[in-house]
Amino acid sequence: MGLLVKLNPSINEAAEILERAFRSRKLALIIGDCRVDYEGRASSVLDWGERITLIKQDGSVMVHRPFGYEPVNWQPPKCLLRVNRENSSALTVTAYRSQPKETISIEFKEISVAATGELADSGEFSLHVTEEQMKQAILVAPDLVERGLRPLEQEKSLRDAGFTDIYAEDTRGNLVVVELKRNPATKDAVMQLQRYLETLRKKLNRPLRGIIVAPELRKSAQPLLERLKLEYVQLAPEKCFAVLKSRRDMKLSQFIR
Repeated sequence: MGLLVKLNPSINEAAEILERAFRSRKLALIIGDCRVDYEGRASSVLDWGERITLIKQDGSVMVHRPFGYEPVNWQPPKCLLRVNRENSSALTVTAYRSQPKETISIEFKEISVAATGELADSGEFSLHVTEEQMKQAILVAPDLVERGLRPLEQEKSLRDAGFTDIYAEDTRGNLVVVELKRNPATKDAVMQLQRYLETLRKKLNRPLRGIIVAPELRKSAQPLLERLKLEYVQLAPEKCFAVLKSRRDMKLSQFIR
């Protein structure tokens, strides 16, 4: 890591730091009193205030207020960046792109920190989502499994056979037992689902389907799944995480009949 940090730089010093950063596509960090104008798919003005502006090595731009985790203004990667200084009392950072046509202009009249440098990051990101979280995602967004699927109950007790993950109904009126796995589904998962179905068939006089939902199905489980006429739906934990994040304010009671 190599960072150049200047505290309380003059406008001219800050402009020189930023110009070097933009020419070499380096990270730039500016903390100071700024005003933000945006023109593009809409338009907005953010009046003067002390904020953090982060310009990443990929050309993305974020303006953060002193509170909250989301930027108040931002531009995606591959922006064209420019520094303008009409005099020694203010400078403007402009980031624009042509498709779609958007421009964000950040005017600074006082800067407390200007920094630039390069960060090395080749680490692999692993998202850890539990089976319980995957189940919650399916309950609020059943189309993750099948369009029109209607959850009826979660953790339905089948006495000695155990508990189903999700008990549902499809668009044709068939009852559906969903067995959910966070890791690749094995033959044991197939047999577990089959036990649930055998128990239910003794009690019900309705068409019944069994679906295993998992990020992957082991090759050794495929022949057994086909022989028992069960189904498999591939579902990545990351997709469940995205659903939960977008619908975090919803209640599960809204989706279970």
